Amino acid sequence: MEGDQELQVIVLQGKESNPTVEEERNHKGVSHSNKCKQWLLVSVYTFFVISGQSVATILGRLYYDNGGNSKWLATVVQLVGFPVLLPYYLFSTKAHKTTHRDDGEAASPKNRVLVYLALGVLVGGDCYLYSIGLLYLPVSTFSLICASQLAFNAIFSYFLNSQKLTPIILNSLFLLTISSTLLAFNNEESNFKKVTNGQYVTSFICTIGASAGYGLSLSLQQLAFSKVLKRQTFSEVMDMIIYVSLVASCVSVVGLFASGEWETLSSEMDSYKLGKVSYVMNLVWTAVTWQVFNIGSTWLIFEISSLFSNAIGVLGLPVVPVLAVLIFHDKMNGLKVISMILAIWGFMSYVYQHYLDDKTLKKSLGVPTTGSSDSSEAEGSSGQKIQTSAS
Repeated sequence: MEGDQELQVIVLQGKESNPTVEEERNHKGVSHSNKCKQWLLVSVYTFFVISGQSVATILGRLYYDNGGNSKWLATVVQLVGFPVLLPYYLFSTKAHKTTHRDDGEAASPKNRVLVYLALGVLVGGDCYLYSIGLLYLPVSTFSLICASQLAFNAIFSYFLNSQKLTPIILNSLFLLTISSTLLAFNNEESNFKKVTNGQYVTSFICTIGASAGYGLSLSLQQLAFSKVLKRQTFSEVMDMIIYVSLVASCVSVVGLFASGEWETLSSEMDSYKLGKVSYVMNLVWTAVTWQVFNIGSTWLIFEISSLFSNAIGVLGLPVVPVLAVLIFHDKMNGLKVISMILAIWGFMSYVYQHYLDDKTLKKSLGVPTTGSSDSSEAEGSSGQKIQTSAS
């Protein structure tokens, strides 16, 4: 009888342990599924950033090439497309109630208004600088100079987001800086109008300034998410996009009327080389594609970091110059080729640091490759947030 009782105890213990093993397997399976879903979303928003930025830049060049001259109108269309997001926002809110991270109480209405106003004014001014830069620069040169935004973002992230600057990232910043500096000596004539030295220098400086402003705005968005808004939910991300775009749109519309450029819009549309319909469609689709870019960029800040979001924008660097050569017949001279190679090299240096962060942090913290649902976030030197197991 004692032997039978011992056997029963052993069997019962085995039955009790099996659910634990089964739960662990299910736990890992769910965690792996969540990780795959996260990277799928990152891939989708990466596509939004690259495609939206490339198409919008080409459309902006097309506007100037065919008779458009209003810098403020070119600024307005970068910002006023946000109402197209409202149906998506309203229908998707119920499906995204889970909080990504909650660091305390939600921000007060006053703090929210201050965040949206500050970022909106910054973004509005930044878009105006981009419009001036694109006016007199060949689109291939313009896009290559914009690669410097990654360097500016890394510097601002160091001061605002506790970003670590490793030797590899410093190498990336150096290469991107040299890449943009080379183009200062590339004063070529545009295919559609003669550009003076003064106009070229003005556009060059404005594009550099816009790149710095964009890098600053991304770092400030990340800072606002983590220190002010605190609750990173779907609605927080959409609020950031919509309200910042609303403020920036108001700034650009005020600029359009204050500058007097609105008075010439009717004659500009009549004299547009491709016709009135093409004029309107160009403006509409420019507005839409910039919002596609805006969604992808903000979501990558939300999911990973501002520096990663900016790096993805730079990833699309070769796309615009190639399209510019095919569509606008821009000259791809030796200086531009060297600049592009240095910019891509700088970007790959950042990607390599991103890979090292992922590998090193997971190894040092004992994180299994399949992850765990009970996790906290660690951040590497490239700005990547890594899910780490809770002990």
